Order: sequence, then structure tokens, then C-alpha cells
Amino acid sequence: MALILNIETTTTNCSVSLSKEGETLFLKEDYNSNFSHAESLHLFIDDVITSAKIKPSLIDVIAVSKGPGSYTGLRIGVSAAKGLCFSLDKPLISVSTLELLSHQVRIDSGCIVPMLDARRMEIYSAIFDKNHSQIREIQAQILEGTSFLNELEKGKVYFIGNGVEKTKTIIKHENAVFIEHKLPSANEMGALSFEKYKKNEFENVAYFEPFYLKDFIHLK
Repeated sequence: MALILNIETTTTNCSVSLSKEGETLFLKEDYNSNFSHAESLHLFIDDVITSAKIKPSLIDVIAVSKGPGSYTGLRIGVSAAKGLCFSLDKPLISVSTLELLSHQVRIDSGCIVPMLDARRMEIYSAIFDKNHSQIREIQAQILEGTSFLNELEKGKVYFIGNGVEKTKTIIKHENAVFIEHKLPSANEMGALSFEKYKKNEFENVAYFEPFYLKDFIHLK
């Protein structure tokens, strides 16, 4: 049995879940437009542990969404995860934020583009196939009318994340499908962190750093 505490703080959604064997048991999140991580994260952690009626020592591993995303959100989430690892003497797992976001989409054909807003007309994005296998690396890119044109000419492209709002004003292709009002969530983390747990893909707690992709950018 693997009990995993999952922490996701890369956007305005402060999200914590407790999963068992990859299945979410308890979820607590604040899915709004304001950053409340500093005030809410530890309360949410306490809530899911209390809801599970277990002692923190019974958690097997701590998982954290590693980015890219908000610099402040990443720092808060990773700091909390590392603190729990040290205090409870538990291993640390990191999960790609964009891969995590892609798992909110289920498709039979085409591809998935999870995207996070950076600043101005820039986004962080990656491309995944229908099986959620990554087929293009994570990039910071400037949005243009021809962005993702190769993928759009081949079939449906499903855009998801808080970069969608400005993307839909620029990309007008008939194969573009915009999934709005979705943010990375710890609800999907359990399955991904459990796969890493089974493979012993742990981070060095002392030296692990978030995946910023770029230098400090404050995401609003």
C-alpha cells in the first residue's frame, strides 16, 4: 500500500490530495483567481490528513508539482513538501505540472496542449498525444497566429490551462478546441506520483529545486 500526499501550487489553485495506490481519497483545493497559498496550504494539508483519520507518519511519500508555473507558488509548494519530507523522514517525488494538466483531458484522437500563462503573449506549453505521452518538450513561447499550426493541420488540438484565454484570441483554426477554466490540480497527481513511487523515482530532498524554465516571472 502506498499513501501519497500530493501538493499542487503552481497556479492560483492551491490544491492538496491524499491518494492510495494512485486513487484520490481526499482532496482539498481553492480553485479561485487569487494566490492564497501562504495562508491555505498547510491548512489544506492538515485537512486531508484529518479527513483520512491517520497520523502523518503513516504517509509513505510526499509528491509535489514541480513546474513550470508561478515562481512564488512553486517556492511555497516545494518548500512545504521538502519540510514534510525532512520532518517525517519520507521520500520526495516530483511531477511535471504540464503532464499533470494534460490528464484532465481524455481524447480518442488528436493531441493535447497544456499551457500556463507567463506574461504578455507568452505561455509555457508542451504537447501530449492521446495516450498522454509527451511528444514535444516544454517550451516558453510567444503566441502567434501560426503557433501549433503543424498539429492543427493534422487534427484536433485540445488546449487546456490558464493560457487558453489569450490563446483563443490569437489561434482561430477550426481544429482548435479550447477547454476553459481549468488549472492543475492535485486530484490527478495520485496516479502519476504512484507510477513514480513504483519505480523508486525519488528526488534528492536536500538539492531538489522547482522547474522554473525561465528566470523569475511573477504570474498573475
